Amino acid sequence: MKKYTSINDIDNLTSWIEEAKELKENPLKHCALGTKKTLGLLFFNTSLRTRLSTQKAALNLGMDPIVMNVSGDAWGIEFEDGSIMNGSTAEHIKEAAAVVSQYCDMIAVRAFPSLKDKEQDEAEHVLKAFMKYASVPVISMESATEHPLQGFTDAITISENTKKKRPKVVLSWAPHVNALPHAVANSFVQAMQKMDVEFIITNPKGYNLNSAITKETTIEHDQIVALKNADFVYAKNWSSYEDYGKILNTDTAWMLTKEKLGNAKFMHCLPVRRNLVAEDAVLDSNASLVIEQANNRTYAAQLVLKKILENL
Repeated sequence: MKKYTSINDIDNLTSWIEEAKELKENPLKHCALGTKKTLGLLFFNTSLRTRLSTQKAALNLGMDPIVMNVSGDAWGIEFEDGSIMNGSTAEHIKEAAAVVSQYCDMIAVRAFPSLKDKEQDEAEHVLKAFMKYASVPVISMESATEHPLQGFTDAITISENTKKKRPKVVLSWAPHVNALPHAVANSFVQAMQKMDVEFIITNPKGYNLNSAITKETTIEHDQIVALKNADFVYAKNWSSYEDYGKILNTDTAWMLTKEKLGNAKFMHCLPVRRNLVAEDAVLDSNASLVIEQANNRTYAAQLVLKKILENL
């Protein structure tokens, strides 16, 4: 394996999930695999779970992680080819990626979209520039359109907690005060499409995700109808894709409540706004898997790192 930038880089999700479960049982089993190997963690945006879990995963494999908040600690990086750099950027990605490649055996990158220009965000300039100019494997810790580490984590969590051969999984849009990216939702959709589940997306009109990603997945605009007999409910906000980056709906009736959840398990990638995305009664209940999800972030990242280390 040479890179991990999309759920679609997983050749067999079922076997990956089983391997991740094995790592969870014995996290230090391969603690010598990454000896004398360095992982560069480059953050263009803030992080808590992604930063700590990926760093922990590297340590479990014996790697030496180097963490850098690029937007605050580095020179401003220019990503456009042929640009005249007479503005605020001081270093081009051609040199930056090449230099980091000399210091690190792998590069993990986290960057968010602007949510202002759909075409520019979908071009994935930051991630693809590192893939183009780095000479070592590149891992996405979230990009403008995908969050493959989170998507893999969510698949692991559902597999561990399902009691049915083919559970019903619902991805439900939830209200939020900010315009949020589509990356988590997109990767969750892609992961569910690879699993043997009954999967449905529910969101208000005007909030359909990119149809190139949802494909034939059922979309239901009536949340109550969608949630009926659900086994897992994943609540997540995203801004409008059609009216790109805009907040079109602030209807708090889409908040997940204990009554709506029924007997389902509750999932969320965190951080979660209490009593806006989901009420306290949901998050504080035994139905909530959010802490377990966060724990699984380590083993999802660890398996990705392991597979790449095995091919270095």
